[in-house]
Amino acid sequence: MKLVIACAACTVLELGLTAAVAADLRIEAPTPLAALAAQAEAAYQAKDWRAAAPLYQRLADEQPDGYVNWMRLGTCLHRIGENAQALRAYETAKSHGAPAGVLQYSVALTLASMGERENALVALTDAVTHGHGRPDLMRSDPDLADLRGDARFASLLAQAERNQAPCEYRAESRQFDFWVGDWSVVTTRELTPVGRSHIERAIGDCVIWENWTSLGESGYAGKSYNIYNVDLKRWEQFWVDNGGDTIHFHGALVDGVMDFYTDAIPQADGKLLTRRLRFYSLGVDRVRQFSQGSTDGGKTWTVEYDFTYQRAK
Repeated sequence: MKLVIACAACTVLELGLTAAVAADLRIEAPTPLAALAAQAEAAYQAKDWRAAAPLYQRLADEQPDGYVNWMRLGTCLHRIGENAQALRAYETAKSHGAPAGVLQYSVALTLASMGERENALVALTDAVTHGHGRPDLMRSDPDLADLRGDARFASLLAQAERNQAPCEYRAESRQFDFWVGDWSVVTTRELTPVGRSHIERAIGDCVIWENWTSLGESGYAGKSYNIYNVDLKRWEQFWVDNGGDTIHFHGALVDGVMDFYTDAIPQADGKLLTRRLRFYSLGVDRVRQFSQGSTDGGKTWTVEYDFTYQRAK
C-alpha cells in the first residue's frame, strides 16, 4: 500500500525524506477546489470579507447546487456593504435548500442594515418560526439595533430563547425528571444492595442520561439515554452495556408511572420476548424500577427484577 501525502508544492527534499522512504510514498497536490475552499475558509474565519467574497463566488460557481457557499458568499457581501448582491446570494441559497432558520436570520440582518425595518422584522419572524435559537446574537448584532425597541422584537427574542432550549420549556420533556440524581439501589423486597446509578439531564436538558454500575464482582455496567420523541409523541430509552447488549424501549407517562415496552425481540430458543419496564416515583427520594418479560404476546408476565432507588445522601 502506498502512503499518500497531499502537498501543494513539496519536494522529497523539502519533506526531509530519504530516497528509500520516498520510493514508498506517492506525493499528490490537493485538488484545486480543495485548496480554494481552504483559502476561503481561512479568510472567512479571519473576517477578511473582501478576500473571502471572490473565493466563495468561485466556489459557488464551481459547485452551484449546494447552499453553504452561497450562504457564505451572502455573508461576505453583506459585511462589505454589497447588500443587494447579498440578498441575491441568499435567494440562491434558499433555492438549494438552505435551512430557513439560518437563512432568514441572515436576510433579516441584511434588510435591517438597508433600513428596511418592516421587511427585516418579517424575515426575523420567519427565522424564529423555523427554529432560530440564538438570542445572544439577536441582542448583540449591530444590524438589529434599530429593531430592538420594537415590541415585536421582544416577543421574537422570547421565542428564540425557547428555541435555544426547547426541552426546558416542553412539559413532556420534564416528565422523567423524578429519576434524576445519585442513587443507591436495592432489591425492593429484600433490600439487598445491587448497584449505584448516577442520572442527570444532558445535551441541552433533552436527555435523561443513566450511568449504572452493579455491585459485586460481575463488573457489569451500562448506560441508558432517555428522550421524549416529539415526532412520535412518546418517550424512548436506549440501553447499552459493557456486554455489547442493547435494548430499545418506548412508552409514556401513564398515571404518574413511566411505562416502557420493547417490540418483540427474537430469542435463542426461537421465542419472541417482549419486555415491560416501569418507573414509579415514590416521593422525592425513592423510585421503583420494575422489569417484566413475556414470551406469549403479553398474556403472562415474568418478573425479571424489582429494584428501589434510594437517593444517596
